[in-house]
Amino acid sequence: MTNADTPAETPAAAKLSLPTMTAMVVGSMVGAGVFSLPSRFAQETGMGGALIAWAVAGTGMLMLAFVFQTLAVRKPDLDAGVYAYAKAGFGEYLGFFAAFGYWASACVGNVTYWVLIMSTIGAIAPALGDGDTLLAVALSSVGLWAFFLLICRGVKEAAAVNKIVTVAKVVPIVVFIVLALFYLKPHVFAENFAGADYAGSLFHQVRGTMLATVFVFLGVEGASVYSRHAERREDVGRATVLGFLSVFAVFASVTIVSYGIAPMGEIAQLRQPSMAGVLELAVGTWGMVFISVGLIVSVLGAYLAWTLMAAEVLFVAAKDDDMPRFLRGSSAGDVPVPALVMTTALSQVFLIVTLFSDDAFNLALDLTSALSLIPFLLAAAYALKIVLKPDSRTERREGFSRDLVVSALATIYTAFLLYAAGPKFLLVSFIIYAPATILFVMARREQGRSLFSPAELVILAVSIAGAVIGVIALAVGWISL
Repeated sequence: MTNADTPAETPAAAKLSLPTMTAMVVGSMVGAGVFSLPSRFAQETGMGGALIAWAVAGTGMLMLAFVFQTLAVRKPDLDAGVYAYAKAGFGEYLGFFAAFGYWASACVGNVTYWVLIMSTIGAIAPALGDGDTLLAVALSSVGLWAFFLLICRGVKEAAAVNKIVTVAKVVPIVVFIVLALFYLKPHVFAENFAGADYAGSLFHQVRGTMLATVFVFLGVEGASVYSRHAERREDVGRATVLGFLSVFAVFASVTIVSYGIAPMGEIAQLRQPSMAGVLELAVGTWGMVFISVGLIVSVLGAYLAWTLMAAEVLFVAAKDDDMPRFLRGSSAGDVPVPALVMTTALSQVFLIVTLFSDDAFNLALDLTSALSLIPFLLAAAYALKIVLKPDSRTERREGFSRDLVVSALATIYTAFLLYAAGPKFLLVSFIIYAPATILFVMARREQGRSLFSPAELVILAVSIAGAVIGVIALAVGWISL
């Protein structure tokens, strides 16, 4: 174990090529979410609403991808993307919250992967249920720590595995789209256009899909988070946009073609992974088995990428004195082991929480999305800030109009997502955010600094108030897990 405090002892960062970083972005996004899209969308909206939802989400996330691309070029000294941008734009405490929120989001997201794997196997092994039984949690815990040992072998080795898995897992998804098109029933497709009676107004339908779209696009910032490992700095932005465009068409296609297989009410009732259920309705049992195997490969690859990125955020935040010093440690294989231990441990805690949830998968999915929104909003707002108030390093007058539009749209989109999330997940997010301040206090004490500035005390008060309201709301039943 070495300490990042001593330059002579710090191992050189492993360098990753453009194809490898693009694969990490794709691998981060193509995970559990895409296999849950048919049912999740059918529960909220018909095909017409789905088209609008994907247009909104695609445009908004593309603007966010452009934001990360622009910031990677204009702020090359800022590593770990989301966290670093929030800190540079809005101060250390909000930067800390961005780092912690992004990290916690990744940890909860990792739980969705294990829940979905166990739910998939649960179709033939009832003892695993929907991935939230005691046996399922026990087996998931074994997998959780097995991957911890794999990643400890080294960043380059883990990234290489992810590159191979990314190729392997895209194949069954493409096959699903092709088969669904072949078996598409035009009359069912037309009937599903307007949506079912339970869907509500069109605005309500579109709003209901937003957290699901955020979840499947999480990972678009993957190359930015891992920017210190890029062979060339410009590859960070290129990998971000290439990865986004590659998966957007896939995600939208999976959703839309499913509406041509069965009535949306029937799709809405399918167990997760609903993509397997849709293909079973189209071609029979072998379709379910085929997708289920593809899902397990896909989810394990995404889990690998997300765990790497989560640990990286803690590691870089600790190097910047925004997390306690013990998180600066790294191995000879360039693995931030203490950060990786914390990442795996928090995932373990959330895995246990699923035992007490009515719907473990959707809870983890929505909470993952909600936790990521504040970091994304701060990153987008920072991009807008440097456009409106450029310095000598960021001023590029010829690109002013483009950057202004992109950053403004990304900021508006992420603010809308906070509204779409609703009070439930914002309050639960505060319950997670507020106690994290302990780590911030530890870091400040290590440096012999005053704990909070006046502005930071206001932020602290807001986070504590939100956490208290959230706990009360859970206790009296205003909201539930």
